[in-house]
Amino acid sequence: MFHVKHQDFDVIVVGGGHAGADAAHAAARMGARCALITLSKSGIGVMSCNPAIGGLGKGHLVREIDALDGLMGRVADRSGIQFRLLNRRKGPAVQGPRAQADRKLYRQAMLAEITAMENLYIIEGEVTDLIMEK
Repeated sequence: MFHVKHQDFDVIVVGGGHAGADAAHAAARMGARCALITLSKSGIGVMSCNPAIGGLGKGHLVREIDALDGLMGRVADRSGIQFRLLNRRKGPAVQGPRAQADRKLYRQAMLAEITAMENLYIIEGEVTDLIMEK
């Protein structure tokens, strides 16, 4: 059994999905020594069966993540196969950009970004307990 307490990490992120990958990348970018714990390295950046990034609600969120130098928008740009502006005939308040991404390219691009980041360590394993000590 692996214990992260034997390592010196400032931040520990559990899960390598969209949120986990971006959180770990942000922490490492800010200089924190960060561990990203995931069941499998090959699972980092795996998209659901609908490989869309953006849309009316999520498009706004992706733009905010991008403004904070996050990964999701940048990786979507690298793996996109179709880019559309939804509700083009309506006003700007209800328009939303959406990209359809190639799932394999997205996963590969996300993994490349994560593995290239200094101070970010990928640990393959399962978190079974959290022990919090002061």
